[in-house]
Amino acid sequence: MKNFLYPKINPPSFMWVRPENGEASKVHEWIQPLTAGTDPDASKNAEVVILGVPLSRSSISASGASEFPEAFRRSWKSFTTYNLDEDIDLSEVIALDAGDVPMHVTNIQKCHQNIIEASAAIHQHFSTSTVCGIGGDHSITAMMVIGMKQAKPSEKVGILQFDTHFDLRDMSDNGPSNGTPMRNLIESGVVEGSNMYNIGLHGFFNTKDLKQYADEKGVNYFTLRVARKKGIEATVRECLEELSAKVDTIYFTVDMDVLDMAYAPGVPASTPGGMTTEELLEGVLTAAKHPKVKAMDIVCLDPIKDTLVQPTVKLGTHVFLSFLTGVMLRQSASN
Repeated sequence: MKNFLYPKINPPSFMWVRPENGEASKVHEWIQPLTAGTDPDASKNAEVVILGVPLSRSSISASGASEFPEAFRRSWKSFTTYNLDEDIDLSEVIALDAGDVPMHVTNIQKCHQNIIEASAAIHQHFSTSTVCGIGGDHSITAMMVIGMKQAKPSEKVGILQFDTHFDLRDMSDNGPSNGTPMRNLIESGVVEGSNMYNIGLHGFFNTKDLKQYADEKGVNYFTLRVARKKGIEATVRECLEELSAKVDTIYFTVDMDVLDMAYAPGVPASTPGGMTTEELLEGVLTAAKHPKVKAMDIVCLDPIKDTLVQPTVKLGTHVFLSFLTGVMLRQSASN
C-alpha cells in the first residue's frame, strides 16, 4: 500500500495496533500512521509529521543508522505521552507517521533524490506542520533541507546544528556523505554559511582546514567548552535570537554523536568529552520552543551498535518527545 502524498514514501515499516477505545496514554497508542486510507484534507492540519529516512550507506563510519526508524517506532511502547517535568500531555496534538523514504540498494545519489522529493512533498502538503526526519546518517539533512526549500522557495532557511563535527568536508573527496551536509547546503546555495549555527564541537575530531573553511564562509560555531561556560540553554537561545533575525525558517538537526560516548553506545562516531544526556535534552527543549524552528531531524544513531537494553535508541526517542514538548510549550505561549 502506497502513501497518498508521494508514491515513493512507503507506509511505516512497523505499526502498532491502537486501543479499541481510542484513548492514548502511551506513544505507540497516540501516533497515527499516514497511509493511502488517510483523508488528505483532514490530515493537513496535523501539528507533527514524522518521516523515516533509513539511509546509512553514505556514512564515513561503518553505520547501521538505517535501522533507527524502525527501532524508534518499536521504542514508543516504553514511553507515555505525559511529560511530568512540564505537566504536558503530547496526546493533545495530532501526530502522523508518514512512513519511510525508500532507498536504492546501491545508488546513493538515487537515495538522496528520493529524500529530496519526499521532503518537498511532505512540506508542501503539511505546510503548517512541524516535520521530524528520523535518520539515517547526517547526509540526509542536506536533502531534507533542499526538499523543504523546493516546497517553500520564498522562505530563507537557517540551520541550528548540535554536532561534534563541522560536517564541512570537501564534497569532491567525501561527498555527499555524512561528513558533508553543511558544505553541500552552502555550495548548492540553499543556506548561507552565516545562517548556520553549530553547538557542540570539541576535542580532536575536526581538522584545522574545516575550521578555516567555516571561518571563510561565516559559519557560526560554539565549542562545547564555550557553551558550557555560558550555559547550554543560554547558548541555544542566543543562537536562535541571532538566527531568527536573519531567516524565515530554522531547521534543527541533532547529530547524536554530539553526546559523550559514555551516554551513546549506539553512535558510530561517538567521542569522549561530548554532551551529557541532560545537556542534550535541555538544548533540544530550548530549541523547540522557538516559533521559527519548523523542522528537525535526528541522525547517526545505530541500533545495531547499541546495547541490549537499547539506551541510545531510547534516548533518541526521548530527544524527539522533548522536542515535541517544546513545540507544545511554544503553542501554549502564543495562545
